[in-house]
Amino acid sequence: MNTTRITAPTLTRRRFAGGITLAAATLAVPALRAQAKPEKTKVALAVGGKAGFYYLPLTIAEQLGYFKAEGLDVEISDFAGGSRALQAVVGGSADVCSGAYEHTINLQSKNQMFQAFVLQGRAPQIAFGVSTKSMPNYKTLADLKGKKIGVSAPGSSTNMMANLVLSRAGLKAADVSFIGVGTSAGALTAMRSGQIDAMSNIDPVMTMLEQKGEVKIISDTRTLKGTVEVFGGLMPAGCLYAPMDFVQKNPNTCQAMANAMVHALKWLQTAGPGDIIKTVPESYLLGDRALYLASFNKVRESISLDGIIPDEGARTALKALSSFDPSIKADKIDLAKTYTNEFSRRAKERFKA
Repeated sequence: MNTTRITAPTLTRRRFAGGITLAAATLAVPALRAQAKPEKTKVALAVGGKAGFYYLPLTIAEQLGYFKAEGLDVEISDFAGGSRALQAVVGGSADVCSGAYEHTINLQSKNQMFQAFVLQGRAPQIAFGVSTKSMPNYKTLADLKGKKIGVSAPGSSTNMMANLVLSRAGLKAADVSFIGVGTSAGALTAMRSGQIDAMSNIDPVMTMLEQKGEVKIISDTRTLKGTVEVFGGLMPAGCLYAPMDFVQKNPNTCQAMANAMVHALKWLQTAGPGDIIKTVPESYLLGDRALYLASFNKVRESISLDGIIPDEGARTALKALSSFDPSIKADKIDLAKTYTNEFSRRAKERFKA
């Protein structure tokens, strides 16, 4: 596969899962005392493309001081894409990753055990669109053969979705060129300057291009309905995940992080447009408040309500991943080890989410 990079770092985001039972999904997590002090109060967290709505719950938890309220000092490092954020955790420079659930499945297929412990999104929030400028006569996916497709970063969830969509039309990854463009201004520039012919990316970027008539959306997982159409079921998306060893050794720290995230999810359930604008950094708006809010309204239903990762969603993820990635053997993946809902359940009860 021909992969190029335009922006500095680029990232990744997701992968998929298959077969589980609720009991298995609860895995062995050390018993937690009520509001016990975190074992590790200073936590390094890596994220790829923090300004995207995909990570909005993380931004809310940070901006409203929910991590500090749980006794944590969370240092967030933002990378160009999910894959690079993952590399930071695998390499040991970060403790926890805010990224796509599918990565836990992909990592397990490589004998690396990582576990998700609180969900941010119940749909991928990725849209795949073709440039109306460079491909004005686009009719079918077959037209994309030989074209340049922008993704947040090679290997990211945006890349994964593009692979899945192309595979259903009989196209292989090697039939196109994937180019890392990030998830914000760099992605807009790449599309508008003609560096790419199509793009698989997240909001607010995709809505901005769509509303200005610069892309034609051909596959969309920003809504629950669209996600079911693409994946055959709901797909767990952004989450907090970490090496299983970290989760088992720092249960109180993971509980504190889950508490902060579920608190943010609860806040988002009733937040109005004005609340969002006042809370996120100005730079996230990409210079257009109205379009930013239009993007938010489009993805709002895809935000998790309570941080719980659904068993069915994990199975959908595995099925999707294994359908186009031959290195992922569904029967070799132990889904029960890719996530736990123990922390989210406690947080949900506490905040009545």
